[in-house]
Amino acid sequence: MEFVRKNWIWAAIVLVSVGFSAAGIAKLMGVPMAHVSFAKLGLPAWFGYFIGVCEIAGAIGIYLRKLSALAAAGLVIIMIGAVGYHVAFDPLTNAVPALVLLLLSGAIVAKRRANGLWARAT
Repeated sequence: MEFVRKNWIWAAIVLVSVGFSAAGIAKLMGVPMAHVSFAKLGLPAWFGYFIGVCEIAGAIGIYLRKLSALAAAGLVIIMIGAVGYHVAFDPLTNAVPALVLLLLSGAIVAKRRANGLWARAT
């Protein structure tokens, strides 16, 4: 149990990085399903690609100790938008993956800030 308590952050980082990497790659490859939300929100097509780049950068950045809190905070912002989209335009059950990624990213921010790493990253 002690091992889990000390290392849960790494499980969260891996889950978040896999989720955001997959979503970012889908957006950069132009998968139509990954871009529907931007069209429904009236955003330009390039914004989907921009978010894809941000997702991949965040997925990499959370592994870098000095950038981990900032990268996770950026991912939290993206997920707030995703959850908001699902609440407004989709059934709430579709918001569950976005909500899970939001909570895990928030936990990474909280853990890294608690370790005093936030000040070093800025």
